[in-house]
Amino acid sequence: MFRTILFDVDGVMLSEERYFDASALTVHELLTSQRFLGLSSVSPAFSPAPAEDAIRAIRRDVFRYDAVLEGLKNIGVNANWDMVYFVFVAEWVAALERAREASEEAVDRARSVLREGFSEASLRAIGGLLREALPGYVIAWKGYDALYEGASSRSDLMERAREALARYAPEADAHALWQVGQETFQEWYLGDAYTGKETGKAGFLTSEYPIVDPAAFAALLADLKAAGVTLGIATGRPEIETRVPLEHFGWLSYFDPARVTNASDVVAAEERVPHARPLSKPHPFSYLRSLMGEADVEKLLTVELPIPGIRGEVLVVGDSIADKLAADRLGASFAAVLTGLEGQAARPKFERLGADYILNHVLELRRVLSLASVE
Repeated sequence: MFRTILFDVDGVMLSEERYFDASALTVHELLTSQRFLGLSSVSPAFSPAPAEDAIRAIRRDVFRYDAVLEGLKNIGVNANWDMVYFVFVAEWVAALERAREASEEAVDRARSVLREGFSEASLRAIGGLLREALPGYVIAWKGYDALYEGASSRSDLMERAREALARYAPEADAHALWQVGQETFQEWYLGDAYTGKETGKAGFLTSEYPIVDPAAFAALLADLKAAGVTLGIATGRPEIETRVPLEHFGWLSYFDPARVTNASDVVAAEERVPHARPLSKPHPFSYLRSLMGEADVEKLLTVELPIPGIRGEVLVVGDSIADKLAADRLGASFAAVLTGLEGQAARPKFERLGADYILNHVLELRRVLSLASVE
């Protein structure tokens, strides 16, 4: 029996579908709403309250029937904020390149605007310049492959994005642009009731749905605790998006708060130690923080990895390659669950990566750990 089990949330406990919807809607808004660039696209027009069929169409276009999502996941990109950033940069740079071909003067003016850095206001100003230079331009969602073809890691994607942006904003901090996407994503996912803003967005937080039966998973957690297993969480969700649904389904109380690490914790750590960025998965920081029950960032970053002797004691349960890579760097065993984006199709990838266990769903931990079945 493992002494500690660390769980991912999305794709393990909760469906990722609404997260991916919110990511697509964020990219779409940044590119097409008058609040930002205000460009035209082949997708439905921007609305803060899109109908379900419009959401489906926008996600289909932005992520090309989820091929972009699968590609990002396959090279270890796990955070939705990163997904938003990479896709947005690709489409924006594609538009800037077209504008440069049409009018070098327009691009010079864009560079002048961007000397002030990346912000909602600067994006809005650039949008006006692009519409003036390219009156018939329509985003066809083909920029991603053009910019990132051949990239094999998150760092490759970041470098491609950095180089592309540097052609137009050599002095600007790219992280500020990432933050614009992050904040806009939060509006979509949380909705006005939680952000306190008046955007007209209802949010997805109250429409979460679990992957497995909530009572059965709660019983599994209870039995693990009764067996003396320490339980932890390492998720790419921010604090409120972790707390609200896990409380709703009755799961959060089984976890020591010191062993629950979310994206808000990771962002705070990166702000405290900027040179260590990025600390999001596949970096093992979130799993290490939950394993140690330690919030001191500097102390955690001095821990030698992989930690010797924990492979038989610590199990990471996740649905993504990023989780597997993080578990390997931590020195822990890994159980892959086939309830993520690709479902059963992910099995060969986890077999090639040498996952210790491959489960159809998280409730199969009972079999792996030889726990009695719940009648």
